[in-house]
Amino acid sequence: MNESTRNTGECCQGSSTQKPVEQAREQQECTCQPEEAPHWSDGSIDTPSGRILRVKTTLTPRDHLGTWMVHWGIRRMRYKITPGLYAVGSPTQQSPVFVTANYKMSFDRLRSQLWGRHAWILVLDTKGVNVWCSAGKGTFGSEELMRRIQAVRLEEIVSHRTLILPQLSATGVSAHIVRKGNGWRVVFGPVRSEDLPRYLDAGMKATPQMRCVRFTLANRLVLIPLECVEWFKYLVLASVVFLLLSGFGTGGYSLERIQDVGLRSVLMLLIAYLAGAAFSPALLPWIPGRAFSVKGAWIGLAAVVVLIAYGLPGPGVFDNWLEAGGWLLLVPAISSFLAMNFTGASTYTSLSGVRREMRVAVPSQITATAAGIVVWVVGRFM
Repeated sequence: MNESTRNTGECCQGSSTQKPVEQAREQQECTCQPEEAPHWSDGSIDTPSGRILRVKTTLTPRDHLGTWMVHWGIRRMRYKITPGLYAVGSPTQQSPVFVTANYKMSFDRLRSQLWGRHAWILVLDTKGVNVWCSAGKGTFGSEELMRRIQAVRLEEIVSHRTLILPQLSATGVSAHIVRKGNGWRVVFGPVRSEDLPRYLDAGMKATPQMRCVRFTLANRLVLIPLECVEWFKYLVLASVVFLLLSGFGTGGYSLERIQDVGLRSVLMLLIAYLAGAAFSPALLPWIPGRAFSVKGAWIGLAAVVVLIAYGLPGPGVFDNWLEAGGWLLLVPAISSFLAMNFTGASTYTSLSGVRREMRVAVPSQITATAAGIVVWVVGRFM
């Protein structure tokens, strides 16, 4: 293995004082980086516990491409780096130690804010999940933090005992447990990585604004592509089903009806899909209602009402009122379900609140969908 690409704490050989079973277990858990250094590395430095990678603080087009791909669901679950210790600049024993997840986007955002500084970055094994979600799942937790400190032999590299963690990891890390466990002091930095330079320049003091979690339109728009990609295959499947069913009607099966009613049905499914997965997240603060399922239903209902109103006083874009009534049930139910799933990406909700909402919303969505399909099918024979 190329020594210059070793990541302290990951390519361990075991201590001479370890018991054979403990040493074997540690070697099984260790994961070595490839011989070719990653594109975001900038050489390596020697430390008392071994040679570690130094990272760049300027993101390259390749880094930005990786982030774009993840937003579209490409290689999302494999966008991670090897846990361990990394260096920024030329850190010393007095340099600060930042802790982050091994989700590469979290790692990239941290290192990009450390330009011109000298620091250490301790990367925890969060299974490729971001800081906030991994803290909620427990992988960014006190035990993993203490284990990683020991694995990289951090006490041999720095003379202080202070760790700077992102504020969003507070749900998973208990500062008093870490302090009692191995004597390290945990300090929670700002919510957003872009506030980190000002936080450090102010002597590690956060302003109230730095502690505030915001979920702006830009934040929500970034998440919409992934929501759309995740549900697209179901849109395709539902479209195929409705295309086939649309051929049935009075007089038997007709290919002409597939071209007419079928394509119209696919359009209605597309409207429901975009209403729930795109428009509901984008317009979230301005849609009436507290529950995400209610917000999604409002958007879907508004879309169908506009189409029905467009054809008044007759059935207009629909063959009959039963077809219109079927979509009046189906579109809000579908958009409601898709919007409700955005709770996992939102800062507005809690786990208990989501569970409470689902107990009411899911049965209602299933009932409306089933009723809508029945009404739509009956309308094919009117």
